[in-house]
Amino acid sequence: MSEYAARNISHTDFILSGFSGSREWKQLLFIPFLLLFLMSITANSMIIFIILSHRALHSPMYLLICVMAFVDLVIPIFFVPNMLFNLLFNWNHISLMGCLVQMFCIHFFQSVQTTILLWMALDRFYAICTPLHYNEHMRISAFLKFVIIPMLRNVVFISAIVGLARSLSYCQSNEIKHCFCEHMALVTLACGPIYVNSVVGLCGAFFTLAADVLLIAISYVRIFVSLFKSGRPSQKALSTCITHIIVMFVGLIFALTSFLSYRIKNDMSSNSHMTISTMYLLLPACLNPIIYGIRTKEIRQQVMKVMKYGKKSP
Repeated sequence: MSEYAARNISHTDFILSGFSGSREWKQLLFIPFLLLFLMSITANSMIIFIILSHRALHSPMYLLICVMAFVDLVIPIFFVPNMLFNLLFNWNHISLMGCLVQMFCIHFFQSVQTTILLWMALDRFYAICTPLHYNEHMRISAFLKFVIIPMLRNVVFISAIVGLARSLSYCQSNEIKHCFCEHMALVTLACGPIYVNSVVGLCGAFFTLAADVLLIAISYVRIFVSLFKSGRPSQKALSTCITHIIVMFVGLIFALTSFLSYRIKNDMSSNSHMTISTMYLLLPACLNPIIYGIRTKEIRQQVMKVMKYGKKSP
């Protein structure tokens, strides 16, 4: 088929197949996903409100937690409502442009999520390893160099991924075997070769997600070394760092499993693949407010005050 003919039949409207199974099974899945969605919205909104409404929490560490909560708040909004409507009412149509916009937003904010975790790790590194120079390192002019370069990297990679997907013609099918517009789920429907798309997508995953997690791990290792060299390792600091590392690596494993499953022959069912893809986006949005917010003493105290005030109100 010629390129001209392929473009003439290229689909511009798609169907998100979502989870397969009976209508009753889909309606049953609606409940846990709705609960996770409501949990992420409620918890992250509370963290944002607590930090912004208390000037005592306007230090770099808490502001980073606030930005993290904002990112965790918006990521589920880009795909969970559509997925819930699909499960409950079988509303599954999406335009090509809508699909590309959703793809960009999901992948971009996911990359921003790990970049914020990197900034938070740097904040803890300076606070623990070089406390006398903490204010110098964390002043706005010095900190911007850790902001601009990673953010430009994220924008370049995600824009390249989405731009290459936009340039393809989609003539094989208009059914995306997923519950949201994941990059490879869409481009596998293209008429021609997608080798470049696959390589660029994988590079994006490794140079954004994997690279940030590696730098975070290095920062925490240096924190461990500093704590043990001091002869007074803090149980709280060690517990916090270990928890952060475990959560990040679990999320990275979910993400890379999803990315690689399109590129390596495997027997993974579409439902399993969608579950993994959904969890690496939705679980962090639910767990981060607890791990980085409520487990922090100052934020936890303010949350308890708000809850006590709410109970006293008529």
